[in-house]
Amino acid sequence: MAKAQAAEGKPIVIRRQKKVHGGHHGGAWKIAYADFVTAMMAFFLLMWLLGSTTKGDLQGIAEYFRTPLKVALFGGSGSGDSSSVIKGGGKDLTRQHGQVRDGEIEPPKKTINLQAAKDELKRRERAALEDLRARLDRVIEASPMLRGFRNQIRVDITSEGLRVQIVDEQNRPMFDLGSARLKDYTREILRSLAPVLNEVENRIALSGHTDAAPYASGERGYSNWELSADRANASRRELIAGGLDERKIVRVVGLAASVPLVREDPLHPTNRRISIVVLTREAEQAMLAGREATEAPAQTKEDSR
Repeated sequence: MAKAQAAEGKPIVIRRQKKVHGGHHGGAWKIAYADFVTAMMAFFLLMWLLGSTTKGDLQGIAEYFRTPLKVALFGGSGSGDSSSVIKGGGKDLTRQHGQVRDGEIEPPKKTINLQAAKDELKRRERAALEDLRARLDRVIEASPMLRGFRNQIRVDITSEGLRVQIVDEQNRPMFDLGSARLKDYTREILRSLAPVLNEVENRIALSGHTDAAPYASGERGYSNWELSADRANASRRELIAGGLDERKIVRVVGLAASVPLVREDPLHPTNRRISIVVLTREAEQAMLAGREATEAPAQTKEDSR
């Protein structure tokens, strides 16, 4: 038939059937699914970031996307303007306070007033010493023995700290005559005061005092200087025996009759006393500085060159 058509001059048309294969329709669905999973992961990551970012950071990020080049290049209002009287802006979008416009001078930082800090420290220390004084008064009033010696136990606050003085009376001395041997009641007084003094961290200074009556052997032998120092050391031992931490004691001195309590009567029995001072920090530092200066070795000419 084809040959007949060719002989007649008709065109020959060849039809071929296109076969379409069914099934999974290729791999296009995989690409679509991968795009969907990526979009979901990005969405959940965005939700997590929004939930974990502070409000100020979110405001800064939002401002950046509104005008991404204005703040960075020219300065201007940024997230810092939202909650601060100081104009914000600048390159740090995460800050809420203290940002500065380009060309503006940053306000000076707040400085610490050292004098105010020292005054506050002194005020607190004074309050602590007043509290210690009140506790000592309660201990004295609660003890029948100490209450009987109330006139001989004097507690006051001086520039150096809290001072406790145990003084003699005419018919009731604290020590044997001309000796550093304590009376039994003096031992009880010191041992009763020791636990209360040990409750504070402040260091303690002890000093012994006598009246102006000269010692029998005169000033060249065993004198009031040695006697007052021995009495101070005897008191130190009793305080330690009563529970005072020995490391708290920074000075033990004998002052003889050089610092009388009753100046108009150098022979008054009250001048014979033991003074216990709970030192302030300032007094302690001054005392330790003086001791270190005294103990420092003298420089020779070769050392000073």
